[in-house]
Amino acid sequence: MNTPTKLGVYVVGLAVVFGGAAAIGNLTGSPGAAAESKQADGGHGGHGNDEVAANKTGSEVPRVPGGLQVSQDGYTLVPQATTVPADERTEFRFTVTGQDGRPVTRYVPLHGKKLHLIVARRDLSGFQHLHPTEVGGGVWSVPLTLPEAGVYRVFTDVQPEGAAKQLTLGTDVSAAGDYRPEALPKAELTARTGDYEVKLTGALQPGKTSKLTLSVSRDGRPVTDLQPYLEAYGHLVALRAGDLAYLHVHPDGAPGDGKTKPGPEITFYAEVPSSGAYRLYLDFQHEGKVRTAEFTAVAGAGGPDPTPQPTAEPSTADGHDAHTH
Repeated sequence: MNTPTKLGVYVVGLAVVFGGAAAIGNLTGSPGAAAESKQADGGHGGHGNDEVAANKTGSEVPRVPGGLQVSQDGYTLVPQATTVPADERTEFRFTVTGQDGRPVTRYVPLHGKKLHLIVARRDLSGFQHLHPTEVGGGVWSVPLTLPEAGVYRVFTDVQPEGAAKQLTLGTDVSAAGDYRPEALPKAELTARTGDYEVKLTGALQPGKTSKLTLSVSRDGRPVTDLQPYLEAYGHLVALRAGDLAYLHVHPDGAPGDGKTKPGPEITFYAEVPSSGAYRLYLDFQHEGKVRTAEFTAVAGAGGPDPTPQPTAEPSTADGHDAHTH
């Protein structure tokens, strides 16, 4: 733990590419990004946007990824409050305004929901995957508890009707108090959440498509009856350490397609552009409850051996039952 730092001012998933835009200022919100990951079946893709666009001369120029900006393509994420009490249930409300400046009221559903809300503290702790409800007039509301003081990044995955593509917008919300950042957990291949153990096979390779397989067991027995959750057997979000570059990606295959088994393995394909540490958050549902397992993965040199070691004593990652709905 570092020496407590008093918060006194407002500060600031795996994908085809995250893109670096850490230099974007307050106009777009603080760093954090989303990009799209292509699945092997070509159909169950992640959230994000293309990383390059052609300028007037026809050459490619970098495009700011989704999630890094509070505004994109004329749409803006507008929270009603940017500071909330720490460790206190708060009704968090926000709107997404359109190109006319008015709150958007019509959306294209994404994986069974009109809007997904992802929350994580800047030190990559306190992850939550939420689904707000509409309360009228384009206002969204969700019970939100930020467990400890600090700055939290809030991401929304949405596709307003009329928008050319899906958007990921991001902004920061502060929980006032003494901020005690946590060190990033070391990279390991096993995480626990309650009675469940999740093992990771595969490694992130910068600039290449990486196959990641997560295998779920309970009390030492493989779980072969995972339940569909948001039209999939698992959801994976990744945040890059440092700038919170964002990714929300879905697994290869889908429930009911005649070939995808309900566990114990869930496979994802994704690509990251750079070496470095990423925090992975796997949501899965079993016996009617959604659970979250958390890993730290290192792309490039410095990561653990991607082959699971059955004789090793599994560590307890902070993949706790903190999934909130």
